[in-house]
Amino acid sequence: MTSGHTITTGPVAGRVQIVIAGEILADSDRAVQLHETGLPTRYYLPSEDVRMDRLVATDLQTICPFKGDARYWTARLGDRELTAVAWSYPEPIAGREDIAGLLCFFNERVDELTVDGIAVDQVATS
Repeated sequence: MTSGHTITTGPVAGRVQIVIAGEILADSDRAVQLHETGLPTRYYLPSEDVRMDRLVATDLQTICPFKGDARYWTARLGDRELTAVAWSYPEPIAGREDIAGLLCFFNERVDELTVDGIAVDQVATS
């Protein structure tokens, strides 16, 4: 890691829910929260706790020097389509195995992200 850039993770003490178009897309009491310098807290969830039947894999891939190669999913619910709204690191870099294969949604792009019923800020990122 470069000087000044940190990433920490830990279990979420509560239930994380993701709602899009009035539908609960994810519901987990096994989420991992990730704190990264300069970014909002992100919540990574096991795919077993996500409505994978509502997600479609995209061709989009990005590289993060601190986590590895990310793959993205588009959510399709009713007449709404949210392109690349979720991502995961199937094989993250050494030291980031704690998020391997977990899915994360952009807080700022879903209708609602709650932890134990309390809405999480939807801070936009660039």
